[in-house]
Amino acid sequence: MHFTALPANAAVFVDTNTFVYHFSPNPVLASPCHDLLDRIYRQQLVGFTSSHVLSDIAHRLMTMEAATTLGWTGPNISKRLRQQPAEIQKLVQFRQAILDVPRFGIQVLSVSLALVETATSLSQRHGLLSGDALIVAVMQDRALRVLASHDDDFDRVPGLTRYAPV
Repeated sequence: MHFTALPANAAVFVDTNTFVYHFSPNPVLASPCHDLLDRIYRQQLVGFTSSHVLSDIAHRLMTMEAATTLGWTGPNISKRLRQQPAEIQKLVQFRQAILDVPRFGIQVLSVSLALVETATSLSQRHGLLSGDALIVAVMQDRALRVLASHDDDFDRVPGLTRYAPV
Protein backbone atom coordinates (compact mmCIF):
# COMPACT_ATOMS: atom_id res chain seq x y z
CA MET A 1 0.00 0.00 0.00
CA HIS A 2 1.07 3.55 -0.65
CA PHE A 3 1.16 6.61 1.60
CA THR A 4 -1.94 7.98 -0.14
CA ALA A 5 -3.92 4.99 1.19
CA LEU A 6 -3.24 5.87 4.83
CA PRO A 7 -6.63 6.44 6.48
CA ALA A 8 -7.37 9.79 8.09
CA ASN A 9 -6.27 10.09 11.73
CA ALA A 10 -4.07 6.99 11.53
CA ALA A 11 -1.16 6.86 13.95
CA VAL A 12 1.94 6.24 11.83
CA PHE A 13 5.59 5.68 12.70
CA VAL A 14 7.83 7.41 10.15
CA ASP A 15 11.03 5.58 9.18
CA THR A 16 14.38 7.16 8.33
CA ASN A 17 14.10 6.76 4.57
CA THR A 18 10.85 8.74 4.43
CA PHE A 19 12.59 11.75 5.97
CA VAL A 20 15.72 11.30 3.86
CA TYR A 21 13.64 11.27 0.67
CA HIS A 22 11.73 14.33 1.88
CA PHE A 23 14.94 16.29 2.47
CA SER A 24 16.65 15.13 -0.72
CA PRO A 25 15.94 15.76 -4.40
CA ASN A 26 14.85 12.21 -5.26
CA PRO A 27 12.77 12.64 -8.45
CA VAL A 28 10.38 9.77 -7.64
CA LEU A 29 10.23 9.45 -3.86
CA ALA A 30 10.52 13.05 -2.61
CA SER A 31 7.01 14.13 -3.57
CA PRO A 32 5.05 11.37 -1.80
CA CYS A 33 7.25 11.87 1.28
CA HIS A 34 6.55 15.64 1.24
CA ASP A 35 2.84 14.87 0.99
CA LEU A 36 2.93 12.42 3.91
CA LEU A 37 4.73 14.87 6.18
CA ASP A 38 2.31 17.60 5.11
CA ARG A 39 -0.64 15.39 6.14
CA ILE A 40 0.98 14.97 9.55
CA TYR A 41 1.62 18.72 9.79
CA ARG A 42 -2.06 19.40 8.94
CA GLN A 43 -3.04 16.86 11.65
CA GLN A 44 -4.71 14.51 9.19
CA LEU A 45 -2.38 11.80 10.52
CA VAL A 46 -0.67 11.37 13.88
CA GLY A 47 3.08 11.04 13.34
CA PHE A 48 5.72 9.34 15.46
CA THR A 49 9.39 8.60 15.09
CA SER A 50 12.20 7.84 17.52
CA SER A 51 15.42 9.41 18.72
CA HIS A 52 17.48 6.69 17.04
CA VAL A 53 15.74 7.41 13.72
CA LEU A 54 16.71 11.08 14.10
CA SER A 55 20.32 10.04 14.59
CA ASP A 56 20.16 7.87 11.48
CA ILE A 57 18.61 10.73 9.48
CA ALA A 58 21.38 13.09 10.60
CA HIS A 59 24.08 10.62 9.57
CA ARG A 60 22.59 9.90 6.16
CA LEU A 61 21.91 13.55 5.38
CA MET A 62 25.39 14.53 6.59
CA THR A 63 27.02 12.13 4.15
CA MET A 64 24.71 13.23 1.34
CA GLU A 65 25.46 16.88 2.09
CA ALA A 66 29.20 16.14 2.12
CA ALA A 67 28.89 14.48 -1.26
CA THR A 68 27.05 17.48 -2.69
CA THR A 69 28.79 20.37 -0.91
CA LEU A 70 32.30 18.98 -0.87
CA GLY A 71 32.05 17.15 -4.18
CA TRP A 72 32.97 13.82 -2.63
CA THR A 73 32.05 10.57 -4.31
CA GLY A 74 32.41 6.92 -3.46
CA PRO A 75 31.35 4.61 -0.69
CA ASN A 76 33.64 5.91 2.08
CA ILE A 77 32.27 9.39 2.73
CA SER A 78 31.80 8.66 6.46
CA LYS A 79 35.43 7.57 6.70
CA ARG A 80 36.58 10.72 4.92
CA LEU A 81 34.54 12.87 7.32
CA ARG A 82 36.14 11.11 10.30
CA GLN A 83 39.57 11.79 8.83
CA GLN A 84 38.73 15.43 8.03
CA PRO A 85 36.57 16.67 10.93
CA ALA A 86 36.95 20.31 9.88
CA GLU A 87 34.83 19.48 6.82
CA ILE A 88 31.92 18.47 9.10
CA GLN A 89 31.90 22.01 10.47
CA LYS A 90 31.08 23.29 6.99
CA LEU A 91 27.91 21.19 6.78
CA VAL A 92 24.64 22.76 8.00
CA GLN A 93 21.71 21.27 6.12
CA PHE A 94 21.72 17.96 8.01
CA ARG A 95 21.33 19.79 11.32
CA GLN A 96 18.51 21.99 10.03
CA ALA A 97 16.65 18.89 8.86
CA ILE A 98 16.77 17.42 12.37
CA LEU A 99 15.42 20.67 13.80
CA ASP A 100 12.59 20.57 11.23
CA VAL A 101 11.30 17.08 12.11
CA PRO A 102 9.38 18.09 15.27
CA ARG A 103 7.98 21.11 13.43
CA PHE A 104 5.93 18.69 11.33
CA GLY A 105 4.10 17.77 14.53
CA ILE A 106 5.85 14.43 14.79
CA GLN A 107 6.30 13.08 18.30
CA VAL A 108 9.86 11.84 18.87
CA LEU A 109 9.90 8.76 21.11
CA SER A 110 12.85 7.92 23.34
CA VAL A 111 14.70 4.63 23.15
CA SER A 112 15.44 2.83 26.40
CA LEU A 113 17.86 0.02 27.18
CA ALA A 114 14.89 -2.32 27.55
CA LEU A 115 13.78 -1.50 23.99
CA VAL A 116 17.29 -2.12 22.67
CA GLU A 117 17.25 -5.52 24.39
CA THR A 118 13.82 -6.29 22.90
CA ALA A 119 15.14 -5.26 19.48
CA THR A 120 17.90 -7.87 19.62
CA SER A 121 15.28 -10.57 20.02
CA LEU A 122 13.16 -9.10 17.21
CA SER A 123 16.27 -8.99 15.00
CA GLN A 124 16.78 -12.70 15.35
CA ARG A 125 13.09 -13.59 15.14
CA HIS A 126 12.36 -11.62 11.96
CA GLY A 127 15.78 -11.38 10.32
CA LEU A 128 15.95 -7.60 10.71
CA LEU A 129 18.99 -5.38 10.99
CA SER A 130 19.35 -3.84 14.44
CA GLY A 131 18.05 -0.37 13.53
CA ASP A 132 14.94 -1.80 11.89
CA ALA A 133 14.35 -4.13 14.83
CA LEU A 134 14.58 -1.15 17.16
CA ILE A 135 11.86 0.59 15.16
CA VAL A 136 9.65 -2.47 15.61
CA ALA A 137 10.43 -2.57 19.36
CA VAL A 138 9.49 1.12 19.75
CA MET A 139 6.32 0.61 17.73
CA GLN A 140 5.29 -2.42 19.76
CA ASP A 141 5.99 -0.58 23.01
CA ARG A 142 3.61 2.20 21.91
CA ALA A 143 1.05 -0.15 20.32
CA LEU A 144 1.72 1.37 16.88
CA ARG A 145 0.97 -0.90 13.94
CA VAL A 146 1.36 1.40 10.93
CA LEU A 147 4.74 2.26 9.43
CA ALA A 148 5.66 4.72 6.68
CA SER A 149 8.74 3.21 5.03
CA HIS A 150 10.21 2.31 1.67
CA ASP A 151 11.96 -0.67 3.32
CA ASP A 152 10.16 -3.94 2.54
CA ASP A 153 12.15 -5.85 5.19
CA PHE A 154 9.41 -4.77 7.60
CA ASP A 155 6.91 -6.88 5.67
CA ARG A 156 8.28 -9.91 7.56
CA VAL A 157 6.86 -8.61 10.85
CA PRO A 158 3.37 -9.92 11.61
CA GLY A 159 0.91 -7.33 12.83
CA LEU A 160 2.76 -4.44 11.21
CA THR A 161 1.29 -2.69 8.17
CA ARG A 162 3.80 -0.86 5.99
CA TYR A 163 2.86 1.94 3.63
CA ALA A 164 5.40 2.92 0.99
CA PRO A 165 5.90 6.17 -0.92
CA VAL A 166 5.14 4.53 -4.29
